[in-house]
Amino acid sequence: MNDRLNDVLADLDAEGAQLESWVAPLGPDQWSLPTPAQGWTIAHQIAHLLWTDEVAVMAVTSPDGFGALLKQAAQDPAGFVDAEAQRLVALPSDELLFRWRASRTALAVALRGVPDGEKIAWFGPPMSATSMATARMMETWAHSLDVAEALGIESAQTSRAKHVAYLGVRTRGFAYMVRGEQAPAEEVRVELTGPDGDVWAWGPEDAMQRVSGKGYDFALLATRRRHLDDVDVRAVGDDAAYWLTIIQAFAGQPGPEPLRLSERGLSER
Repeated sequence: MNDRLNDVLADLDAEGAQLESWVAPLGPDQWSLPTPAQGWTIAHQIAHLLWTDEVAVMAVTSPDGFGALLKQAAQDPAGFVDAEAQRLVALPSDELLFRWRASRTALAVALRGVPDGEKIAWFGPPMSATSMATARMMETWAHSLDVAEALGIESAQTSRAKHVAYLGVRTRGFAYMVRGEQAPAEEVRVELTGPDGDVWAWGPEDAMQRVSGKGYDFALLATRRRHLDDVDVRAVGDDAAYWLTIIQAFAGQPGPEPLRLSERGLSER
């Protein structure tokens, strides 16, 4: 197993454990609290993570089973995933939590067993084990933010957000493609400061198009959890500036524009 996969899995485990510590003590009524994702309760957030983790395990351990699932998903590409989360929401909260805990463990074991260089089939392009772990890290991190907001918890800013920021950079072309646009050929230099004061940098050092600011805020922007007006992220160059308005680290449609914190009745943290 490569060192980067090990690092991502360790941070994914920590992120999942933190989220579990928030939801495990909740009573049944609290699992029904609304989150910033329209129509989604805390139970929906955990159900979605559970479903995706279990399906990721299937993709690694049962390619035929995953192939059959892909055929099901093709019948309703826009609503299949949400429908599966809705199905799991009906489970008692203790069962939902138990299955999610088990799926996280199973996923880590499965990904550690993927040979170097082997790709895992997925809903988009096939991914390496490290890419799959990074995608799960990004989604767990983003849904943790939603749950934290629902519970009035101020989530600590940790260097785990670097995985999310990295994915935001890697998916630059996709952010254009999903909107039916062509990504500019000119590359962007991204230089961010992590919560621990270290520098997160990607792209050519001499690029004219540049993005800088706080790494944690860039991750918030890349998961569309914050409006550009509410983050400490800056651009130099028209292409870089436009990219920050459409950036998304996740697959699928971008959804509505994030509301400003003032529009949500929140203050900057």
